[in-house]
Amino acid sequence: MLVIMNAATPRAFPDAAAVEPLLQRVVERATRTREVGPWESGNFADLAETGCLAGWIATEDGGTAASELVIHEFLVSLAACCLTTALAVTQWASAVRILSRGDAETRERFLPDLICGRQLTTVGISQLTTSRRHLAKPVMAATPTDASWRLDGLCPWVTGADSVHTLVTGAVVTPAAGGEADPRFFVVETNQPGVTIEPPLAMLALSGSRTSCVRLTQVEPAAEIVPTAAAGPQTGGLGTTALALGSTQAALALLVEEATRRDSLAPIVAGLQQEADAVAAHLRAATRDGIEPAARNTLRQRANALVTRSAQAALTASKGAGFITGHPAERLLRESMFFLVWSCPQPVTDSWLCDLAGLAEALPGEAPQPA
Repeated sequence: MLVIMNAATPRAFPDAAAVEPLLQRVVERATRTREVGPWESGNFADLAETGCLAGWIATEDGGTAASELVIHEFLVSLAACCLTTALAVTQWASAVRILSRGDAETRERFLPDLICGRQLTTVGISQLTTSRRHLAKPVMAATPTDASWRLDGLCPWVTGADSVHTLVTGAVVTPAAGGEADPRFFVVETNQPGVTIEPPLAMLALSGSRTSCVRLTQVEPAAEIVPTAAAGPQTGGLGTTALALGSTQAALALLVEEATRRDSLAPIVAGLQQEADAVAAHLRAATRDGIEPAARNTLRQRANALVTRSAQAALTASKGAGFITGHPAERLLRESMFFLVWSCPQPVTDSWLCDLAGLAEALPGEAPQPA
């Protein structure tokens, strides 16, 4: 650690040596976290106390503005220890990124408490994609009032909705108000009237993320996030790849353990590790130099394929024991499926389905061809 500050001021982002004890505590709490979530297990408090959360926030807003490389490497390590916690952190970070684009008053009102963990937040904006592509009526609508806005609609996928104080969400302005094409973003306090948080979904994996639907009925938001030219550090776009790489590392660790008892597994471990190292190198380069959307999708697809194959290899190597509920291989296999549906761009989905069908990836407007 470079500096230790008082509770009102965030610590500097910890170096690798300082992060290691935190990650060990995350591992020790992993079973409980998968049951109750990282908010209840203490992981989020630990992340705030050690200064990790401050890395997503600009220095002028009280954060430490860690580089994207540092943030992505941290996400990889965190996902290798507990994917539930890593997922929750990405959703916290998405909310913070949107808040960081707001005016000075909004940033000053919310960001200091988020840095030190006095307040917790999450994001719910998947309805913006749904509202534009599939439905004539917005899933979440914003109607202007004399003093503010009124929000009505549904946030379909909200991580930790019942465990946080605020929700950063987006809504489309109702046609009567002009039908603006761009969404507006708001902060909603989760305990205010008109906010209904449905019970967390029982999912194939990561139910500890406490993902649920949030319904808003005539809700006046706590704040509107009015974008400014200034913005905090941007770390989006590659986070899902970082988490897939971290989950791959967890599966490889299990394979390495099995390889100590069977020499035949050594080349399997080496092959997968070589591919993981290549993906990690590509991720570092993309973080450092930037990456075009098509190349980012290719990297995401490569990471998705790697995490699913690594998890299957870990299950296969674990034999029958790995097929029993509670075994790490069984859990890692279920968790690997998450990457096939989480924030997955359509080109990535299409490429994966072509792989599963044994087809060469089709160009737009063409039929897939046998591989």
